[in-house]
Amino acid sequence: MTRPDDILLVLTNLPDRAAALTLANALIETKAAACVNVLAACTSVYHWQGKVENADEIPLLIKTTTAAYPALEDTIRRLHPYELPEIIAVPLAQGLPGYLQWVATEVGGETRVV
Repeated sequence: MTRPDDILLVLTNLPDRAAALTLANALIETKAAACVNVLAACTSVYHWQGKVENADEIPLLIKTTTAAYPALEDTIRRLHPYELPEIIAVPLAQGLPGYLQWVATEVGGETRVV
């Protein structure tokens, strides 16, 4: 049985929808993720290189396992256009057991490199 803390919710933001869909599809095709939600644009406000920046970005919610995380991070780092991409992984405290098992099954095989 899959434990909730074996599953991660990973967050990242991309500069546009095309880049977000490219990354989302690569994560699914390589089995580094079971599901990627490409959300509506948001505005991010942050400090970067001594200045306050405002950027329109496309958030991704990525479901994966702790075992598949290294491949997922590698794929994001290779395909992400930012110099320093946001990659935040949050372990789950709870979740529908059947859904958690589905995530584990989807990414449980060998991850492939694109």
